[in-house]
Amino acid sequence: MTQRRTTRESTSDDYLIRRLYLEHGGALLAYATRLMGDRSLGEDVVQETLIRAWRRPEALADEKGSVRGYLFTIARNVAIDRHRARQARPTEVAETGATVPVERDHADTVVDSMVLLGALEKLSAEHRDVLRALYFEGRSVEEAAAHLGVPAGTVKSRSYHALRRLRQAIGEPARPLVVAAEGTTG
Repeated sequence: MTQRRTTRESTSDDYLIRRLYLEHGGALLAYATRLMGDRSLGEDVVQETLIRAWRRPEALADEKGSVRGYLFTIARNVAIDRHRARQARPTEVAETGATVPVERDHADTVVDSMVLLGALEKLSAEHRDVLRALYFEGRSVEEAAAHLGVPAGTVKSRSYHALRRLRQAIGEPARPLVVAAEGTTG
């Protein structure tokens, strides 16, 4: 069972931490910044060092050795802990429009492919053949016409109607024609 600190003990601990920071804070910050390579990370190390020292005030007694040496040892250990923690986790990068995630989830692509294949099966063979020649095989209208043995105009017409039916089969909402009722005001 932990005992709750009295106000007097709390005040003396606060005084101890203030005194430690005033006497050793600058040197600790310089040391931690050099270890971490970044001032803000060094400040975090100093803060953690002082918290650990606050938790064990009995270790700060002058007769046990150098207080500064003890604080520097804590700072070095905190820096090592932080370095190891960073090595254990991959670097986090915020996802934006400019940065692409390292690995994309391919589930959406799989679902889209399944929906498209299902919609293509609902088309007639002539429409499917035209779409395959134009979009999957990359043929021009004239090349598709020669390959399919039909006039180029027929390829254009079939592709137009095939795309319309494909949109309907996928479930893309049709664009309704909006007609204002007679005698109504807007």
